[in-house]
Amino acid sequence: MSLIVFPAIDLKGGQVVRLAEGDMDRATIYGDDPAAQALLFAEAGAAHLHVVDLDGAFAGQAVNAEAVQAIVERFPGHVQLGGGIRDRAAVERWFGLGVARIVIGTAALDDPDFVRAAARDFPGGIVVAVDARGGMVATRGWADVSDVPVVDLAHRFEDAGVAALLFTDVGRDGLLKGCNVEATVDLARAVRIPVIASGGVKGIGDIRALSWYAKEGVEGVITGRALYDGRLDLATALAIATAAP
Repeated sequence: MSLIVFPAIDLKGGQVVRLAEGDMDRATIYGDDPAAQALLFAEAGAAHLHVVDLDGAFAGQAVNAEAVQAIVERFPGHVQLGGGIRDRAAVERWFGLGVARIVIGTAALDDPDFVRAAARDFPGGIVVAVDARGGMVATRGWADVSDVPVVDLAHRFEDAGVAALLFTDVGRDGLLKGCNVEATVDLARAVRIPVIASGGVKGIGDIRALSWYAKEGVEGVITGRALYDGRLDLATALAIATAAP
């Protein structure tokens, strides 16, 4: 079983950006053509892409819909989309436009029945985001921190049929501190749902470390700033992820 590497395209004002610790005021702009960036990732060998509508995460509805649609139309692989998707109409709309997976975060805590129904009706299509600050679930674009432990939220969806859990250590996101491999693996071992790691990837060492745990439930890893800053070569990352035992 190999690790899936998801290059990330985060959208703010129609541009490709990366945030530091989820702070919209600490955004670095990497380009103004998201669809072209998606094609570059495809040319490097990526079959999966992780896209986030950052403005949508705060607004609670799609804001960068035009950019997302352009990415979906031009990227030849599977697009996983998150950011402000909190109702049935939004889920149906994005699946109808060709998104392969939808990531739901805030609504997973606020409206779990909605998430369960979506997971039932769109098998393999729903990913639950379990974003952590100090081990507690962060919501609404990571602006709020709940009193719910990450592992407790994860357990709530074990029988719901969700495709995966997306675990982000918010305190590391966009800072190149290194992925929190230990916490990711602990979560994967604690639940029966595959886990995708996110936050802080700084280089090939993170990819190699996570790939060793693919057989223990770590399905994939999302990387953004390390790719854009040239600290991580995508083709090399994909090769290592595929070659893992």
